[in-house]
Amino acid sequence: MRSVVAIYVENNFGVLTRVAGLFMRKGFNIDTLSVGETEDPRYSRITVVFDGDEYGRGFLIKQVGKLHEVKKIKLMETDNNIEREHMLVKVRNTTESRAELKSAADLYHASIVDFNPDVICVEVSGEPKIMEEFLNKMKPLGIVEMCRSGIICIDCAGNIFDAV
Repeated sequence: MRSVVAIYVENNFGVLTRVAGLFMRKGFNIDTLSVGETEDPRYSRITVVFDGDEYGRGFLIKQVGKLHEVKKIKLMETDNNIEREHMLVKVRNTTESRAELKSAADLYHASIVDFNPDVICVEVSGEPKIMEEFLNKMKPLGIVEMCRSGIICIDCAGNIFDAV
């Protein structure tokens, strides 16, 4: 079962290593991991996507919550969540691929961020499902290189980290 967990931590050296290490020690593979400073520079937010059964997931969340630097942890499982990813894709630049690339970029609200005689670099962000669809459109054009961020997720029902 796919799970998304938001972890609010002190912005200290080594916190990410301790959190990720706990996932490893408990036998969970991290599918995606995103970390960034929050609105308060003293804290960072770690968003982790992983697979696991309900029992294991609950156990893992309790263990992560016990780490000293972890201030709050929440399983993001409501319908109020918005998930996004960011991706850069480098595609071969041929006369045949340009029109199709431009069409796909328009359809997926992507931006062409670099254009040279050999390759075109496209930037796109959106739901993980949309990212997969965009990649499937790009594969026949000849993907040269691709990098993709981890999922970021926010619960639009309110601030899940109130009173930290």
